[in-house]
Amino acid sequence: MNSSALLASTDETLDDLMERLGSVPLSRIRLSPPPGTATERDVIAVHDRTDRLCELVDGVLVEKPMGFYESRLAAALIEILGQYLSSHDMGIVLSSDGMVRLSPGLVRIPDVSFLAWNHFPNRELPSEAIPALAPDLAVEILSAGNTDAEMTRKLREYFEAGVRMVWYLHPKTRVVEVFRGLDQRIVVAESGVLDGGEVLPGFSLRLNDWFAKAGRQRTA
Repeated sequence: MNSSALLASTDETLDDLMERLGSVPLSRIRLSPPPGTATERDVIAVHDRTDRLCELVDGVLVEKPMGFYESRLAAALIEILGQYLSSHDMGIVLSSDGMVRLSPGLVRIPDVSFLAWNHFPNRELPSEAIPALAPDLAVEILSAGNTDAEMTRKLREYFEAGVRMVWYLHPKTRVVEVFRGLDQRIVVAESGVLDGGEVLPGFSLRLNDWFAKAGRQRTA
């Protein structure tokens, strides 16, 4: 739904808006600019002004939740992927502020993403802050503020945009949901191994090694 369509929906309530965005908490929905009017410029402006990451969905800025430990898990995976790519020069890895435009008016920010060199003619990286790119691998490290409906919507958007593989890491249960399509899902437990498949040939990672590298989280 584009911004004009949203603005025309005068009967929509905040509950309706939350549900459409994936039942995200109101605390993550920014009211300035007013929902339905936000643009990519606002995504960049909020980040530059407040250092907060916001995704752009249906003309609405939705703050991206990420805690300290989730950030550390992302950093550990980036290091692991970097080691793999040092001997398999296949592309680049982006961190949790790597914004991508999946379609007009839709900006998502995977916690970690991999993009093969074939996205970049002559290996020249884009100059714009939010390029139109679909990662080959998108990794989301779920926080308490994420909802099932939000992640279901995001999964659909990823594959519609051309993402080839998606990992959803659940830090509390220490499992990863691996998707190679909307209807192609496997679950990797902590004792299991993540396989790069056709996206990252030869890459494998024991899930407990990922957690070990990130370090232990203090129990509440």
